[in-house]
Amino acid sequence: MFFSGISDEAGQAIDTQIKAHQELGWTHLELRLVDGQNITALSDEKFDEVYRKVSEAGMSVSCFGSAIANWARPITCDASIDIEDLKRAIPRMKRFGTCFIRVMSYPNDPKSPIAEPEWRKEAIARTKVLAKMAEDGGIILAHENCSGWGGLSAENSNILLGEVNSPALKVVFDTGNPVTYGQNAWEYYQKVYDSIVYVHIKDARKVDGVDVYTYCGEGDGYVKEIVGDLLAKGYDGGFSIEPHLAAVIHTGQKSDSDAKLYESYTEYGRRLMKIVEEVKR
Repeated sequence: MFFSGISDEAGQAIDTQIKAHQELGWTHLELRLVDGQNITALSDEKFDEVYRKVSEAGMSVSCFGSAIANWARPITCDASIDIEDLKRAIPRMKRFGTCFIRVMSYPNDPKSPIAEPEWRKEAIARTKVLAKMAEDGGIILAHENCSGWGGLSAENSNILLGEVNSPALKVVFDTGNPVTYGQNAWEYYQKVYDSIVYVHIKDARKVDGVDVYTYCGEGDGYVKEIVGDLLAKGYDGGFSIEPHLAAVIHTGQKSDSDAKLYESYTEYGRRLMKIVEEVKR
């Protein structure tokens, strides 16, 4: 088992992201945004710089946090956007020795929604294409229980994986997302457990119908129970923090204080390490 985190929630600069993980004593980080751009969208020159700095710091990349099929790319978007994104990502992942890339499964279009059967069919069809690319590239799509048809329920997630039927499509389980989607995190986790290869640690609770993100273990995401159950069953993958305390990427929320971003991120990491120590005892 190892610790990691979606490092842009500590700061936008790669130097800051590396520093936060070094302060925590972690050797892995999950790359998503650097200076506001996704890791798959960086210019070759900028990517070379990120690669050099991460490598010189002696760190490994546990996952690419891509935008493929995410909340900003509804089922009506041009499918070639994600195909090109994955084409760019695979050689970059190979360079880092990274096998996981986070994906979602296409939300319905809020402006021009399509009927559920068509949404399901198209989401599965598009994911099949991406999974075949991942197979050929020797990497794994880690489908997050988040925005998209497959994130609507644990049942949908299992249907998606079953229909795609690829060894290159697995689950990254996010402990906090079920709370914000009105689901039970423990029940969702139990139903998708067999396909989990990576875990995002987030926590939240509903207050008067509003999502309030909390430190891990303080919300309704069953963080302690899920972490404990995974470790008891021999899980040896990554626990990657995504605090959402000072920054929530999909809503555009970002603290005006770089210090607050950094401090909340590192404190979140320390609290997760404490939870792991407690459940191991």
